[in-house]
Amino acid sequence: MNTLRLNSPAKLNLVLNVLGKRPDGFHDLRTIFERIDLHDTITLKKTAGKISIRCNNPQVPKGPKNLAYQVAQILQRDFHLAHGVEITIHKRIPVAAGLAGGSSNAAAVLQGLNRLWNLKLPQKQLIEYAAKVGSDVAFFLYDTPYALGEGRGDQISKIPIKTKLWHVLVTPRVKIYTRNVFACLAGPSRRWLAEADRRAAVNLKLTRKRDDVNILLPFLRGNNLYSVGSHLWNDLEPAILSLKSHWGPLKSKLLDAGAVAVCFSGSGPSIFGLAKSQKHAQAIRARFDKRFTQVFVVSTY
Repeated sequence: MNTLRLNSPAKLNLVLNVLGKRPDGFHDLRTIFERIDLHDTITLKKTAGKISIRCNNPQVPKGPKNLAYQVAQILQRDFHLAHGVEITIHKRIPVAAGLAGGSSNAAAVLQGLNRLWNLKLPQKQLIEYAAKVGSDVAFFLYDTPYALGEGRGDQISKIPIKTKLWHVLVTPRVKIYTRNVFACLAGPSRRWLAEADRRAAVNLKLTRKRDDVNILLPFLRGNNLYSVGSHLWNDLEPAILSLKSHWGPLKSKLLDAGAVAVCFSGSGPSIFGLAKSQKHAQAIRARFDKRFTQVFVVSTY
């Protein structure tokens, strides 16, 4: 086998709680990942020694800054391989958008090279390699539509739920970097976040920070759409809006267009609106502000 083609799906965060900063500089998280059907296509072609990347999107780095490149480089080095790979990425997932497109690409390349280079690595070792290149990479190694992510987001537990959700996904054509969003947690947005948590706790009559994961899961399991919508949550939202305050009205635009509920995914800027069905999602997209060209109808995958 000299060539292999793989799909590389995006993710949404239905819940994202930031629990605190770790000694290694990262943050401890608790999140519910949802895999969605918006995907890139990765083609791997075995070559003689060199690692190269081709992509239809000029914003995607072609060298060592690309996580897929890093995966290939690490495997080539660790297993002393003479052959290389040409990685062709057909991008559909917006770049630097809170959808983990780069992490998903890395996971697809990791799984693909395990086959193409006949490495025969077990799942446990693939997960260890995933942790070396990115926090979200491990999620895409699990064949599951939903999962709980803990630690840096790299400790994954499958969630056995079959509910299929429909969303309208809106991504402004501006990149926002995760490191910048998390850096804001130490500034004014940290105070806004604490205040948001306080209000949420009062509203839910809780004396501690609300456990968004365990609150959401029964509603998700029972396909109780409006309760799912009312418990979507992202602790990073105040930090995102401290960088890009004009994105706040996007949530209102999606709600005005008919979404059941709206939330940022990951570190943004992507915002998703929960819909009642595929038909409902298509109707929301048709009504949404025409100035936004990156508007997708997506579902759980």
